[in-house]
Amino acid sequence: MEMIGRYVYAVTKRLPEAQRKDVADELSGLIEDMLEERVQGREITEEDVEGVLLELGHPRTLARKYRGSKKYVIGPELYDLYMLVLKIGLISAVSVFTIIFMIQVILNPMNILDYFVNFIVSFVTIIPTVIGWTTLGFALVEYFGAGKLEHIHLDKGWKPSSLAAVPDPKRQIKRSEPIAGIMFYVLIMVILAFSNDYFGIWIFQDGEFSGIVPFLNEESYGLFLLLILIVFGFGIVKECLKFMYEKWTFSLVGFTAIVNLISIALILFMITSVQFWNPYFMNELVQHGFVNGGSDDFETVRIIWEQSTFWILIFLMFGLVWDIVAGFMKVRKAK
Repeated sequence: MEMIGRYVYAVTKRLPEAQRKDVADELSGLIEDMLEERVQGREITEEDVEGVLLELGHPRTLARKYRGSKKYVIGPELYDLYMLVLKIGLISAVSVFTIIFMIQVILNPMNILDYFVNFIVSFVTIIPTVIGWTTLGFALVEYFGAGKLEHIHLDKGWKPSSLAAVPDPKRQIKRSEPIAGIMFYVLIMVILAFSNDYFGIWIFQDGEFSGIVPFLNEESYGLFLLLILIVFGFGIVKECLKFMYEKWTFSLVGFTAIVNLISIALILFMITSVQFWNPYFMNELVQHGFVNGGSDDFETVRIIWEQSTFWILIFLMFGLVWDIVAGFMKVRKAK
């Protein structure tokens, strides 16, 4: 029966990957034996199934028994996701720093020793940061989400009819989607936090690198960095929730909408501020010989530069709104 499958799924999804198949087979057999003993040869009804599942108890409680003692900083229910997010974060950070180091060496090989020292120092700084914040975040989820609140709310008044259905393929979120999302957010965060000075127009003269005209105002950039990290941090939280929900629901769509609206507001505040962009951008292009002042090329670049804020905002808003609409459509299609 469907209710049995939902119960087995609700129990096994809280166990380490290696245990799930064996526990699913064992639990299915146990439920079948309990039903046979209960009905004594008559036809099995929904009431019989519900009675057996009530005897077994809340899926969280039963999963805890299969896991054994629950003295964890990060329990098995979250451990697989924790390790995955941690690996993604570390791989993304290491990849970005390695690429930046290679670009620096190619552009200016004479300073390779200085770049290598900065490369090592960056690792010493970012790796403990990624591990620490990821561990802290999941430890808080474990303590507040899977610990005290579980005993206060979830086990009381539980009924098998309240079990969530096994995820519908139409609503299910592919694991590759949040993985790609987390990698994207981590990459952008690392680049903007540690290598924002490379974010601009690269100038080459006579085939040699001569400098960068930055898009952003380096003098006031530090004031906006916290907001940038908050925006992309919200994005990482959103992708982690996709892992935990495993399917599109109205709750997930609602949270996505809230996060994206907050992100749009913060982005709008930043990119419309005159302090965010480099106020000397056009003058520096002229100084580096990229364009000649007063020429047609100068006017074309100036128009593009002045309209860039508008189009960046349009593209970002479209992407964030589409994220909400796509999730809502997937929920509706499965109805």
